[in-house]
Amino acid sequence: MSPFSCVREREVTELLDRGYWPEACQADLRAHVDTCRMCSDLVVVAQVFQAAHKQTVPEPRLESAGALWWRAQLRRRNAAIEKVGRPILGAQIFALVISVVVAAAVLAWKGDALRAWFADVPKALHLDALVPAAFFSQSSGMASIVLPVLATVALLSGVVVYLATEKQ
Repeated sequence: MSPFSCVREREVTELLDRGYWPEACQADLRAHVDTCRMCSDLVVVAQVFQAAHKQTVPEPRLESAGALWWRAQLRRRNAAIEKVGRPILGAQIFALVISVVVAAAVLAWKGDALRAWFADVPKALHLDALVPAAFFSQSSGMASIVLPVLATVALLSGVVVYLATEKQ
């Protein structure tokens, strides 16, 4: 045995690393540690470090098997819903594009008739009773009010539907 190392130090280190000291070691190795200063210092320091590690690192708290199973089922269900939802989103986008194209085509084809119809809507709904007569003399008629209001209602209803169907 030299003053800087011991021939059995590797055995003691291996047992300490695996957590087998002192229960699973041979009696002659325990006797050697009692007599060898290097090995006994190694055991003392390793045990202090292991005790400090146990105090600072809490043991993992495992949840119940039922909770783990429930989370796995929830993840699987959400993945299936997302997988099914992709084609539905594509269909919604396609329907929106078709609606916009049809609306643009109708406006190009029957634009004058639609403007005349929208001009008559306030009279049919008697909206002129809600707005002062002086307001109409300054604008080009009730259509300048009804069209933006209807467009705003349509836009806001689309936003509300989108937010209601969005992932929660």
